[in-house]
Amino acid sequence: MTNPLLAAKNNAYNQGSSYTPLNDPEIANIIAHINEEHLDELLGFLGAFTPLSVAELDNVEVQLITVYSEGIVLQVQPKDIKNQPTDSQNQIFQDQITQDQSFFIAFAAPIAQLDELQTQYILLKQRADKKLGKKTIKLTKQKFIVQDSYKVSKNMLRLELSLPELDAPELSMPNDTPMPMPMNEVGYAYLFDLEHNAITTNNVNDSKNNSAYPSRPHCYYTLRKAWQTPTGMQAWVDVFLHGDTSGGNWAKSLQAGDTVISKREFPEKVEHLRDGQALLIADETSMPTVARLLELWDNPKPPLVICVTQDEADQAYFDDIKMSSNIEGSIKAKFIVLSLVVGEMNLGQNLATLIDSKLGDYLTNHPIQIDKVWGALEANTSKALRPLLRERLKLSRTEAVVKVYWRQDRPTQIKLRCAIYPKQYSHSST
Repeated sequence: MTNPLLAAKNNAYNQGSSYTPLNDPEIANIIAHINEEHLDELLGFLGAFTPLSVAELDNVEVQLITVYSEGIVLQVQPKDIKNQPTDSQNQIFQDQITQDQSFFIAFAAPIAQLDELQTQYILLKQRADKKLGKKTIKLTKQKFIVQDSYKVSKNMLRLELSLPELDAPELSMPNDTPMPMPMNEVGYAYLFDLEHNAITTNNVNDSKNNSAYPSRPHCYYTLRKAWQTPTGMQAWVDVFLHGDTSGGNWAKSLQAGDTVISKREFPEKVEHLRDGQALLIADETSMPTVARLLELWDNPKPPLVICVTQDEADQAYFDDIKMSSNIEGSIKAKFIVLSLVVGEMNLGQNLATLIDSKLGDYLTNHPIQIDKVWGALEANTSKALRPLLRERLKLSRTEAVVKVYWRQDRPTQIKLRCAIYPKQYSHSST
């Protein structure tokens, strides 16, 4: 068996290569963010653009180490042998990797400045996902019509939207082919253009009137549910209202008959939850994803859910959720929700510790083995929670997935990250 790392000459990278450095102070922050939040994408690049097989990728760690004008450099190293299976194929592979190896992944076109990184990274992700047969981000514009809006819990506003059959000229969008909404997707998100509605409501004759313009031009929200009707597609989009925010103010201002525009679509990844005992962790921004996941549950074991809310009244969000009938033992089996009410500013390490303690208390009284985790929370909370869960449950990073859906503070240096990964920072509190 040859060493595929050493054999990957078409992707070989050495420090003497004549690539163009990007000298921007933001590079270090972007690299750190990608390594922390987007391991699955880096593994996808390796799977699509290098000779490494799926089995081989299971035995390596990967990190982004450099961004050049022409592309990115990924470093691969063997996982800790002590934590790996001892079958002969894995052992041969581990024995052959005696040092770190690096791979160069080229952009479709070189970039001259950091602002162009967004486009090239998305194109790279689209190419990799297509080659691997995976769902990917879509740079597609859609126009929806607001049918209604109402509260489904104390602080959760539901928007009822329609995507009509586009037989009327006023509903068409030049150069854009309308795409149907996915009816069997979990966590599918749309990047909504908040400025579109500000422009349509502002006085066009008063160029100095900026009061209606949001501080953020766009925001991702999750598709709660979609279905087909004789007149077109209908959908729910649930928006958590938390203070004076651009997204919340946009949602509250919408009236029946208004049009809303989306600029981009982003699929969620939950495939690892199809087997084993799952733990789901949600706050108000990710509850729509978990609700749809439960309705489309494709695992014979019902999951354990930790629901974190600021207000106890929002715990009622899951009260009417019905699981699919593909459950071990009885079609009446129901998921278990552990409620955690934390107050408005309980974030970061403090909240991560509370979640870990809540889980620990439950497992003490109900000794079950958690095999898989999916969660989505605030950035600092997610970062602090990941190592706690891995230590308690003895799971790998691919088995325990805790994503970032929003950020409590959005300093200037985060803006480019939001442009590259807008879904993960869609529910900012500012």
